[in-house]
Order: sequence, then C-alpha cells, then structure tokens
Amino acid sequence: MATADTLDRTFAALADPTRRAILARLSTGQASVTELAAPFAMSLPAVSKHLKVLERAGLVARARRAQWRPAELQAEPLHEVADWLADYRRFWEERLDRLDEYLRAIEGTEPHEAAAKGERKAPRKAQRQTNRKEGEQ
Repeated sequence: MATADTLDRTFAALADPTRRAILARLSTGQASVTELAAPFAMSLPAVSKHLKVLERAGLVARARRAQWRPAELQAEPLHEVADWLADYRRFWEERLDRLDEYLRAIEGTEPHEAAAKGERKAPRKAQRQTNRKEGEQ
C-alpha cells in the first residue's frame, strides 16, 4: 500500500513535463545524463536536477559503471499510483452506473427493457471516447 508521502513525491515528480519526458525516454532503456539532455534546450546540471527529483520519488535509479552512471526507470511508484487511482476509478464507475440506471428509470427505459429491445449499453470507456470525439468536432 502506498503511503501518502510516496504518493506526494511521485505526483510532484510527475507534475513536470520535462520529468515525464525523461521517464518516457527511460521506458525504452537506460540512458546517461548526456543522452537524456539531448532533446532539451537545457544544461546537463539542469537535467541532473530533474533526475534527482525522480530519484527521490523512487522513479529512477542510477548505477555506477566506471565513469558512466546510467539512469534506469523504476516502475514500482507508478504501480502504487495506479493502484491508488484504481480505487477512485471503481468508485466513480459505480456512481456513474447508478446515475445511468436512475436516468433510464426516469426516462421510462429500464436497463433490462433496453436489452430486450436489442439496445446495448456501450462500455463506459467507449462512451467517454465517443463523447470526446464529438466535443472535438
């Protein structure tokens, strides 16, 4: 179970777009500070500071191999965040399902009646994606 302190450090580290980009790069394998700095218009010390924040959050580990100190992604804090968010996802999906049932009831269409008519309720994720696409048009 993730502690509040772990979650705070992880979310703080993920709040910065540069650090998220560094994590995305590290998801493909180890890299040096020089390699991580290449896509950014910033100094090596600035990238090192970002790496230190990621290390304190437990998202990155650095080994020492002679003069090379590769950074490597550590996924455990991300799993802890995902587990924490899953509780809220379940909570809201249950609430939204109950709201859906209520709205169908006041419209006079019970969920079982809709199923008998061949109407199929789209999975909530598909509904959200459809709603986003309609909003973009």
